Amino acid sequence: MRRVTIRVAVAGATGRMGRLAIRLIGEADDLELHAALNSRSSLDEMLGADVVLDVTHPAASAAIVEFATGSGIPIVVGTSGWSSERVAEISQFVRGHDDAGPVLFVPNFSIGSVLGTAFAALAAPFFDSIEIVEAHHAGKVDSPSGTAVRTAELIGEARGDAGPVAAPHADQRARGQLVSGVPVHSLRLSGISAEQRVIMGGEGETLTISHSTGSQSAYEQGILLALRRAPESTGVVVGLDALLDLGIPGSAA
Repeated sequence: MRRVTIRVAVAGATGRMGRLAIRLIGEADDLELHAALNSRSSLDEMLGADVVLDVTHPAASAAIVEFATGSGIPIVVGTSGWSSERVAEISQFVRGHDDAGPVLFVPNFSIGSVLGTAFAALAAPFFDSIEIVEAHHAGKVDSPSGTAVRTAELIGEARGDAGPVAAPHADQRARGQLVSGVPVHSLRLSGISAEQRVIMGGEGETLTISHSTGSQSAYEQGILLALRRAPESTGVVVGLDALLDLGIPGSAA
């Protein structure tokens, strides 16, 4: 049987993640680079692709997602800065248009990071004190990170009847930003790639779920998985966990 080749348009091709994706596409037998878009490219260059990978900037991402969905092209969104409210707006548009392209929002392509978030959601109902500390390189423009937002949202959902997380003195600026009721603290430092710690406190004990990324190779497996699965997906899906079948609630929007 003839192997089906997936044509990929990469938006943000000159950035770190874009260059990584282009290398992976070039090395894969079942993927083909359809277009490499930079900030000066016309969005029309995406037309004809089987899937778009958006690894751009929060300010540019919305227009790319709207163009792809409106053109019926599946898109994988690896750009941070998408709030649950903005994702809900895209979900409403896709549900209302039968010819709209599906969207896969991926806050983090690292399998280890996805598992760390899953473990945090699993433990969340058993601890009332929960805070997140995330650290990224100094060049990351958004905070909190998309991974931290996703983790906080799943913690909030997982707690259910347990109620909101205890967040004393949350009105003080040094206490971090509340996301789904969970305090999130962001660090932007030279010498760091990506780290996240979810710290849970209980009577006489603490549980810390920590993940760190040492190199971009951590993202390779997740990028390939998303590109291969996006063309056959439907609607709007949030999180790589939905493709790994981890049983985390809230994966589909």
